[in-house]
Amino acid sequence: MTTPLLAPLREPRFRALVTGRTFADFANAVAPFALAFAVVDLTGSAVDLGIVVGARSIANVLLVLFGGMLADRLPRSVILQGTETAAALTQAAIAASVLCGFASVPLLVGLSLVNGAVSAISLPAAASLTPLTVPTPLLAQANALVRLLSNAGRIAGAGLAGILVAFAGSGWALAGNAVLFLAAAFSYRRIKLPGGERIPGSRPIAELAEGWREFRARSWVWLVVLQFMIVNAVNAGALLVIGPLVADDTFGRTGWGLALAVQTTGALLGGVLAAHWQPRRMLLIGVALVAVDALPMLALGKTPSLLPLLLAMFLSGVAIEQFGVAWDVSLQENIPPEKLARVYSYDMLGSFVAMPLGQIAAGPLAEHAGRPATLFGGAALVIGATAVVLLNPQVRGLVRRAPVTPGADPAGPR
Repeated sequence: MTTPLLAPLREPRFRALVTGRTFADFANAVAPFALAFAVVDLTGSAVDLGIVVGARSIANVLLVLFGGMLADRLPRSVILQGTETAAALTQAAIAASVLCGFASVPLLVGLSLVNGAVSAISLPAAASLTPLTVPTPLLAQANALVRLLSNAGRIAGAGLAGILVAFAGSGWALAGNAVLFLAAAFSYRRIKLPGGERIPGSRPIAELAEGWREFRARSWVWLVVLQFMIVNAVNAGALLVIGPLVADDTFGRTGWGLALAVQTTGALLGGVLAAHWQPRRMLLIGVALVAVDALPMLALGKTPSLLPLLLAMFLSGVAIEQFGVAWDVSLQENIPPEKLARVYSYDMLGSFVAMPLGQIAAGPLAEHAGRPATLFGGAALVIGATAVVLLNPQVRGLVRRAPVTPGADPAGPR
């Protein structure tokens, strides 16, 4: 007999966890959108925008491994309460500075660094808490629900962000964002776990070194991470820096919010497709579909009108979800379980590390070479990186070992 998808919601701890994660993802969808237009309203400079959003990513990169070690040694629910409360306070401070007229680029950079730091600490704790909130037989359904509601939160957040920024201004959008983070903190407070939540460990450096050896032992693992080092850096510059500027000059801020929501809708439907379509060479197909991620850049650069962009964003959302499932299944089937979390940590670090460079470089490149040329160059990098990885025999030859459990939760940044 098949277990119902909603069965994990009978567990109070899981209800609190999934509520907190949905609020947090809702807030994380509003935050970059509102912050981007706050900087645009303040200075109108693509360089300033790149520096502010890049600061958050730098903190994220520097602290993600520390966050994983912390999550193994302290109660994870307490970590999440603290990080979401800190996120609420930083967003409230940014909102107050914008609404009261004392915002400046250095202040926004400082607050973005703090916000990125708390985000880095929360990621491993959130990803590893689910198994502690449900019985083992419900783990697959629990992960599927977390993923479904997280995507729903991102859709709602992107749509609401566009409406709030367009009709109330970026300051009030940031204030609403702070309330959402606070709601997430209160939800995590209801997660009561036994004392056994803490996982002992006294050799963090040796454990990280062991994880590194496992990470570099398979070329398909580190090659795909290198691919996403480029893809994420390009996307961060194109969609977080240049995209809002193009939208401001053409189809408007509400349209940009709609485009982000449509991309997440594509990811939601892509997840349903991935749960039913499981080809034998799943990694090969998933890696190849990453090239579709170039379409939004081509649409923004060639004809910055809304309809082609919406279609491109939807297709990229569907495609990236096929890769996400393929990546998780490949790692879970081929990496020893006792080393999987550390390999995921290096995956996250490698995928995040170049994002600040992409965000900071996008503004100057767009000002000197022009927005279309910068966007077309980014699309070429995504396609080129994908083609290089497809040449690897391990990527082409890796096949499924066992049927996958639909809805596995991707702990990575993609």
